[in-house]
Amino acid sequence: MITSIELGDFLAHSNTKIKFENGVTVFVGDNGAGKSSIIDAITFALFGQHTRKSNKGLIKRGANQGFAKVGFSINGKQFEAVRKIDSKGSLAAKFSEIIGEDCLEIAAGERKQFGESMTNEVEKVIGLDFEKLKIASIVQQGELNTIINAKPKEFKELLNAIIGIDKLDIASEAMKIVNKDFREKIRERIGYDDTHIEILSCDLEKNQKEITESKPEKNQLELKQKQLQNEVDNMRHKVETDSPKIDKINQLELRKKELLAYAKEAIHEIQREISENERKIHDCRDCFEYVSLKEDLELKIQKIDQAIEETAKKIQEMTIQTASLKEKQLLASKLQLKDNKCPVCDSNVEKLNPLFQEEHLKQELTILQQEIIAKEKERDMYNQKRNDFSEKVENARDAEATLRAYSITNKEELMKIQQDVKLKKQRISLTSNGNLLEISQIDTRAKMIFENISKLEIETKGFDDEEFTSLKITVIQKQNDLSQIHQQIGAISEKITKGEEQIKIIQNVISELKIVKDYIVKLDEIQSNIFSRDGPVATSLRSWALNTISVKASEYLTLLNTKIQRIALSEKARDISIMCHSKSEMLDLESLSGGEKVSVALALRLGMASLLGASNLNLMILDEPTTHLDAERKKSLVGVLSQLSEISNSQTPMQFLIITHDTEIFEDSSVEQIYKFESTEQGSLVTAL
Repeated sequence: MITSIELGDFLAHSNTKIKFENGVTVFVGDNGAGKSSIIDAITFALFGQHTRKSNKGLIKRGANQGFAKVGFSINGKQFEAVRKIDSKGSLAAKFSEIIGEDCLEIAAGERKQFGESMTNEVEKVIGLDFEKLKIASIVQQGELNTIINAKPKEFKELLNAIIGIDKLDIASEAMKIVNKDFREKIRERIGYDDTHIEILSCDLEKNQKEITESKPEKNQLELKQKQLQNEVDNMRHKVETDSPKIDKINQLELRKKELLAYAKEAIHEIQREISENERKIHDCRDCFEYVSLKEDLELKIQKIDQAIEETAKKIQEMTIQTASLKEKQLLASKLQLKDNKCPVCDSNVEKLNPLFQEEHLKQELTILQQEIIAKEKERDMYNQKRNDFSEKVENARDAEATLRAYSITNKEELMKIQQDVKLKKQRISLTSNGNLLEISQIDTRAKMIFENISKLEIETKGFDDEEFTSLKITVIQKQNDLSQIHQQIGAISEKITKGEEQIKIIQNVISELKIVKDYIVKLDEIQSNIFSRDGPVATSLRSWALNTISVKASEYLTLLNTKIQRIALSEKARDISIMCHSKSEMLDLESLSGGEKVSVALALRLGMASLLGASNLNLMILDEPTTHLDAERKKSLVGVLSQLSEISNSQTPMQFLIITHDTEIFEDSSVEQIYKFESTEQGSLVTAL
């Protein structure tokens, strides 16, 4: 409930303080006396929202700033929300819990980019945001019919917010997070989740099919390998029985090929290293120069920041001096010598103090303004320099990052890399003509292969191998064929082994994921049946709420003495419908008169207020609820409002604020808390009656 309101230069109020109790509080007074300002004060203090065109419009005319402070209690705890606005549009806000004499700050300001929002904290405590509270608990002047004119879907969303069903969305999102986290943990542990069962089943079938097809192919290759091996063995035996030089000639050719193949790989690797090192050299060439300037640039930025601060301070001081001189100039225009007589004491004076001479003050103002312009240019110059230095500092940081990326700490390391590139290029250039001797200079291993070649060439020098060429070629071809078959058999064997292993893994994973899927299906059922706003739980809660509102609204309609005997709210699909019943027929809302529509709307509002007895703030505000009501219904309305105090004495106290200009209708009522609002030259005057 609202416990207090304090307004300072807020709208029509200069200094207004109001204390509140449970039950019904009535604000009476003429239009323009500041009654409805109380609603803006409450919503502005709590949410920073109001009905005015701009925040500046909240400040009382002639004042530089204004504020609204609202105290309220929820579940036995006392809270205070205050917001201030000045003529420049600057806002200040603070939300606190009052514990005895202490004030514990909960939130201040609305810097949402830093995770700070007083409005968010207020919404958490109250349980509703501004829009929902405004529709459910604040009936603005002329807006009593809003509830029956609202779209059915909007009415349903309002009902969800009142009974807390919208919080099921939070629980539903939490359930989604639980499902997501559970799936992620399963994925982290076994690499898959329940959504992969079908894919894994396809992989299982694929592996089984590949194994089935691979085994006959392996058997055929093994048979072919055996036959080819016999042929190769026979040919090798024939070669081995020939002159030893034949074998050495074969070795010679193999060594030459080996040297050429190795040289090709080695040159490729050296070229890759050269390319990588050249990229390092290119990227790091100017980095040390940038890095060396970093500390000096940062020091310069600090000095420039200090100079900017001092310049700004000097401009502020000169601005204050300018204002002072303008005041003196105004005074000087009024202090003029006449017949050498002082305009104050009429004594003889030859001349006035320079401080009160208009020309002198004008010159001083001109000089001061010129100095301000010069200082502003100086400040702009500093800002430009700071931007330039900041860009260079950023370049230095990028250079440091580049050096760190390449693990280079000094210029010597970079020079060493450059020298290494030069040497490697020289080594590659020696191999360009294909000379084996020059190729052997690549590295130690190339030298060893070349030495072996040289030895074999000496040993086979002068030997004619033409007659063995055909045999040698045939042996090599057979060996290559045998090697390929061997590789094919190895690949197929590995494929079969891995396939069998993968089948076991997939079968185990699928078995476990089926259990996971069953668990997640149960979680989904919980989410859809319990936490969904259209599930059985939410539907049941709405049905209870609609029935409660219908019963309470019908009771209030009986007190208002209309032809409408009963209101029935029902949920259809995604909408809420409103049905009105007389003694003998069902009445369409469009067929009701203006007064009857007001009665229906008020009854629904009061019925919802009864339901709101279980919410946090337990507040309802009616602004000019007697509009469009005839005299008889106004009296009935007063009777209903008088009975609202009974609700305040229940286990869940309700608070009602009634704003009206019909002062006379409450003269004989049982309502005790009545405040009269009057418009005065100093602002709104509030008096307890």
